[in-house]
Amino acid sequence: MRVLVIENDIELGKVIVDKLQNPEYQSSEYLCDLAENLGDAKYYLDIRNYDLVLFSWEHAGEINISLVTDIKKEVNGAAVIVLSNRTDKESEIEALKSGADDFIRKPLDYDILLVRIEAKLRFGASNIIEIEDLIINPEEEKIIYQGEEIELKGKPFEVLTHLAMHKDQIVSKEQLLDAIWEEPELVTPNVIEVAINQIRQKMDKPLDISTIETVRRRGYRFCFPKKIT
Repeated sequence: MRVLVIENDIELGKVIVDKLQNPEYQSSEYLCDLAENLGDAKYYLDIRNYDLVLFSWEHAGEINISLVTDIKKEVNGAAVIVLSNRTDKESEIEALKSGADDFIRKPLDYDILLVRIEAKLRFGASNIIEIEDLIINPEEEKIIYQGEEIELKGKPFEVLTHLAMHKDQIVSKEQLLDAIWEEPELVTPNVIEVAINQIRQKMDKPLDISTIETVRRRGYRFCFPKKIT
């Protein structure tokens, strides 16, 4: 599970990330990014897919409402939990009306925070992508086309999923590396070409479909449904 923590209190943000990534403290495996301001948050949201966003909401206002609304609209299946030191019920109502899935007040009880995160991820919105007769299930790493399961795993599956989540958008090699590889600086861009080739060999050619098209010098775009001509 990938989590984005948006927290302008740097020390608190680091504590939250440490708690989420400490295997002795919780049962699930979380990959976390920490954004210290809205600019960093929007950058991460542009390049990566998140299952959960923890958003520090300290002040009432349109910026908070807009960001939560945008996250729910643009990030497929992501849950948003607002963390706030505000005690008035109006702030909680405002956050929930804007699209937040939960509202947790500070100071944080980390045991309760982790339980509520796990509950939200377990019962929250589905990440399953359905386009006509193609189903991509990121949670189970499974692809089904016309009722038949397609054998595509690992990085090629993650590349396909990321592009499908950004359907009709052009995604560069650099964006794919940042979104999928934990240490993108340690790999070369040709790993993307290898993954794309595996997708085409295992899906497009056998099924006579086109899922990903190359946009010269810019990147790749998920284009299904599109028959090969």
